[in-house]
Amino acid sequence: MSPTTPSVRTQFLIFTLFGEFIIPRGGSIWTGSLLALLDRLDVGERAARLALSRMARKGWLSTRKEGRRSQYSLTPRGWSLLVQGGQRIFEPPTREWDGMWQIVVFSLPEKKRSLRHAFRTRLPWFGFGQLAPNMWISPHNRKTEILALCSELNMQDHVEIFSGIHMGPSEDQELVRRCWDLPRLANQYKKFIAKFEKDYLACRNNGHLPLKMDDSFVNRFWLLHHYQSFPRIDPNLPAALLPSDWIGFKARQLFEDYRGILETPANQFVDEALASEPAR
Repeated sequence: MSPTTPSVRTQFLIFTLFGEFIIPRGGSIWTGSLLALLDRLDVGERAARLALSRMARKGWLSTRKEGRRSQYSLTPRGWSLLVQGGQRIFEPPTREWDGMWQIVVFSLPEKKRSLRHAFRTRLPWFGFGQLAPNMWISPHNRKTEILALCSELNMQDHVEIFSGIHMGPSEDQELVRRCWDLPRLANQYKKFIAKFEKDYLACRNNGHLPLKMDDSFVNRFWLLHHYQSFPRIDPNLPAALLPSDWIGFKARQLFEDYRGILETPANQFVDEALASEPAR
């Protein structure tokens, strides 16, 4: 199933709801309340119930019944996925860099190509870029994450990790150009800024006047939902490896500031929604 299908998209929305609004309130939510919040995000009840059912079958959600009502919460597996995403979303920008590169080299036989593919697709999440067919590099120390990934995929015998200084003949910026598509990433950041900057500036310039609670909830949700795609494509490179006018810094500042402005009214909306749990 393609990640762009409605069911999978709804599952992503539910993960975002849990991370931003449900986990801070104990981690469990009645089905009726969850459906009501999703309805405010234009997700119909049928699509929502289908996504919840599939997430439960995948082992991401657990249910607890009380009479005719059901309550959802994340399983340890679902929690692990959410934590991994949150760590990258809120990882601070890398300002200082010691010049060290981490190198991951791996080799698997053709009969294990599905395992090789699984390993490759996870490396960008940790900020690695592909320098050669089986060689990936990062300016970050991700030893702990890579060893955990090797253990998860049972690849300890096929992977080696090195750390060292690049000694040429090309410049470090040339390695960046070969490993990451910064122009494409910058374009994605421009789209994000164009989508949210107008409303953000209106809120900021109005001195944080009282905002409608339901609109604040919707705007804060979509702000996070759109921003959380960047950890999958942004390696969080040190400032020394980025253009001096890197637009990613502006996008991050907008995200943090606007999210803070919307925090109080959005949380008030969720608190009221959970206090009046619909009987569904």
